[in-house]
Amino acid sequence: MIFDVYCDESRPDLLSSKNPQAKYMLIGSLWLAHEKRDDFKKEIHAIRNKHSIGGEFKWQKVSPSKLSFYKELIAWFYNVGPILRYRCIVVEHEQVNLKIYHNSDQELGFYKFYYQLLKHWIYDCNEYNVFVDCKTTRNRDSLIDLHRCLSLSNLSSKVNRVQAIPSREPVLMQLTDVLTGIASYRLNEKTRPNSAKFELLCEMEKLLGHQIKPTSKNEQKYNIFKINLSGGW
Repeated sequence: MIFDVYCDESRPDLLSSKNPQAKYMLIGSLWLAHEKRDDFKKEIHAIRNKHSIGGEFKWQKVSPSKLSFYKELIAWFYNVGPILRYRCIVVEHEQVNLKIYHNSDQELGFYKFYYQLLKHWIYDCNEYNVFVDCKTTRNRDSLIDLHRCLSLSNLSSKVNRVQAIPSREPVLMQLTDVLTGIASYRLNEKTRPNSAKFELLCEMEKLLGHQIKPTSKNEQKYNIFKINLSGGW
């Protein structure tokens, strides 16, 4: 079976920041069967058209006037069921040591976390297309290295590509941004009651049936992997 994976990140600057404005960096990923991609895109566009949403939608654009759209969007994501899944890795700024473990290279560390996010959901006998947000500062060689490492992570599967694409174009990438933004908002404790973002967060937690927090490895719909870099059992 062929799967498409759309990835986006929240607060990647935390890895090297000397004055961090948050506790956690997140990298999020949306997983779907390739054969369902066009159907999902049509359904998202239908929701956009219903609410007269033009242009790019993302977490930073959540506002009172667009809240009904974002609520319907995450309800759609949840109700589609396990054929459409989300997973993010949560990295605590204070646990990251770029000098010792990543040769003082922020980008190297960043893509090691990307690898940790993706490799655990690459299963036997499947093919994967991985799409990441296009950044002007991104080193193309890093994507080549990530592709190579993911290809070696499971020799019975095939990673066809790891490709950078502009986030403003594919609606599935924009959905990934919204889902990652919701998780970051809760985990970084940046919530503001009575705001549109807080109401959207509460709506997601109502759908999930619990407050957003690190989940078990077996959670399939909205999986939050908080990596432990401090050692121990």
